[in-house]
Amino acid sequence: MAAHYDYLGFALERGRPAWTAFTAHIRDVAAPAIAASGGELLGLFQGQLGFSSNEAVLLLRWPSAGRDRLREIDRAPGVVTMHPEMLVPTVRPGDQDVLKGGGIYVHRWFTVDADQVDDFVALSNRAWADFEGSYQTKIFGLFTAERTAQDLREGSGRLLLLTYYASHGVWEESREQTRDPNGLFVQRHALTRSTIGRSSILVPLG
Repeated sequence: MAAHYDYLGFALERGRPAWTAFTAHIRDVAAPAIAASGGELLGLFQGQLGFSSNEAVLLLRWPSAGRDRLREIDRAPGVVTMHPEMLVPTVRPGDQDVLKGGGIYVHRWFTVDADQVDDFVALSNRAWADFEGSYQTKIFGLFTAERTAQDLREGSGRLLLLTYYASHGVWEESREQTRDPNGLFVQRHALTRSTIGRSSILVPLG
């Protein structure tokens, strides 16, 4: 059975002390508790472009969908609100894949017609080989999000694409390929109702 993922967005209290206390708690308290429960803390992200200064994101991996919510995360200091998304991997990541340090990570959400999710994934998978071969970039994962009541009403599906780039400059260079009128990314865009991307850094926790 494929692993399942939690993508947890946090709004923190203002100021650097809140970030420092939150990071220390995640490193020293939450990460060991997650490991003891059979899960894995893959990464803590701090926003760069498109995120608020007081936003944080955690990505967790569990061996199955039957994971318990951890009090060690709920009780993290400095948290004002938490927004969870339950994710299922598509063609990436593999169950043993880990995030690469350095550079930036772009979190890009896509909304598509629910019956076109599989086509969207297939086009993405075909496009990645040339994309990764042309730039200093690595696709970590493309996930489907658990559908909300609004998704069901609107007949939509949501996907998260998490991509490593060596820098924001590399991200800008890579836009050339995504705008190729004959390329696979343009075909994928035709399936897309809306999309939004935000960049972040992976916070070292070692």
